[in-house]
Amino acid sequence: MSDFDVAIVGAGAVGLACGYAFARRGRSVVVLERNSRIGAGVSSRNSEVVHAGLHYPTGSLKARLCVAGRRALYPFLDAHTVAYDKCGKLIVATEDSEIEALERLAEQSEINGVEGVRWLSGAEARALEPQLNAVAALESRESGVFDAHGYMDALEGEIEAHGGAVVLNAPFLGAAPVAEGFGVRVGGDAPTAITVRQLVIAAGLGAQAAARLVDSFPPERIPALHFGKGSYFALQGVRTPFARLIYPPPIPGALGTHYRRDLGGVARFGPDLQFVDAESYAVDPARAAGFYAAIRRFWPALPDGALVPDYAGIRPKLHGPDEPQGDFVIDDGAANLVCLFGIESPGLTASLAIGEEVAGRLGV
Repeated sequence: MSDFDVAIVGAGAVGLACGYAFARRGRSVVVLERNSRIGAGVSSRNSEVVHAGLHYPTGSLKARLCVAGRRALYPFLDAHTVAYDKCGKLIVATEDSEIEALERLAEQSEINGVEGVRWLSGAEARALEPQLNAVAALESRESGVFDAHGYMDALEGEIEAHGGAVVLNAPFLGAAPVAEGFGVRVGGDAPTAITVRQLVIAAGLGAQAAARLVDSFPPERIPALHFGKGSYFALQGVRTPFARLIYPPPIPGALGTHYRRDLGGVARFGPDLQFVDAESYAVDPARAAGFYAAIRRFWPALPDGALVPDYAGIRPKLHGPDEPQGDFVIDDGAANLVCLFGIESPGLTASLAIGEEVAGRLGV
């Protein structure tokens, strides 16, 4: 008899959402986290944006799971009194040449079944946000910001309320098939071994490394990992200029440097995209020049000296520079095992739906 029905490697938003999906179905769950707190990796260094789902290609996992995840997320936040602000988003064209990109997004929003999207003229956009420079805009009224750490705390609480466990300081050392599933080796101060019927790798930046530690997983199915660093700058000494999220048209490989006002009222800009060779979270002050140029396209009144380095995150990208951005990879090709690769944006928004998808693929 196995010690647990399912073990999940990684206690970020996606790993915890997977744990919640299994636990609420009555399965015994253990979530293994190498760090001393939950959400210490990719989940702790993002924009905390609720994405509506209009940016993602037709038929992609990103499109389907973002829309489904967003529809599930707001009720979950309400039920668990997790703070959020459904402030809406404006995706803006600052010159006529960008209108075509917005038209493509508007068409994609219809294909993806995204609610609450409407076309605005420049005058209508400026009526909503007087400091905005825009010749046209798309308004996404389902977009917002939320307390990602409060959300992860709620997921952890749900797992534990259903009899599961989230174990910290418990690095995954490897797994090998056994008669009823997997034997899993766990490190830490008190190394141990457990048996589980099913295994889920949801380790973010560590997913590829974790998959290599599963004896039965074919190494040729492990995609290359690229570190997509995104830096953020905060606004200092100036009143927050916009109530809504402000996004440019998307850029290759990312959604573009955007504006958000967080739940504490702080205005932040980012992330940009910089491919790096290793994890490094220092924000280079010299990158501010690119931020000023990008931001002044939609906010010309940004004063000199108003941006200060804030924080950075690393996205687990499956594409490199000058390569097309791909989809999430949810690999269920090995028995009783699902490996998640490249779960970057909109992974946070999509997390509840990803958990449901993983549970379904494992027949739960």
